[in-house]
Amino acid sequence: MMKTYIKAVALAALALALAGTVHAGDSVAGKWTAQFDSQIGIQKYTYEFKVDGTNLTGRAIGARENGKNIVAITEGKINKDEISFVEALKFDDNDIRIEYTGKVSGDEIKLHRKVGDFAEEDLVAKRVKEAAAKPEAPSATGTVTNSPPAKP
Repeated sequence: MMKTYIKAVALAALALALAGTVHAGDSVAGKWTAQFDSQIGIQKYTYEFKVDGTNLTGRAIGARENGKNIVAITEGKINKDEISFVEALKFDDNDIRIEYTGKVSGDEIKLHRKVGDFAEEDLVAKRVKEAAAKPEAPSATGTVTNSPPAKP
């Protein structure tokens, strides 16, 4: 009886662990935005993550006062609710390695960003929600109707 109980508990724990790993990967995929102050001013980022098992890819789109950059995300990894990836940025003819580590919690990712050997920032990325249902198209009279058609 005790052996059966232990096996059931172990099996349930394994199932929860595997479900948590898959859920974390699924929860990271998609578009995330962040804004933070840095040594070069306010930066606005959009991260577009793609997940394949424990691998994280995608792109980072950064906008700042003096320009915009779009960079492929490399070396991305997911381990339960933790992620890490690299943004290889070219800035004023300099190659800069930006390393990220973070923790996913619902619709937020708390990220730590290490910019080469000269700067570090903490930021929070928030999930971009899909737009609400599309409004109905205007009728022939140019008005939108949301009510059911009249009965004859």
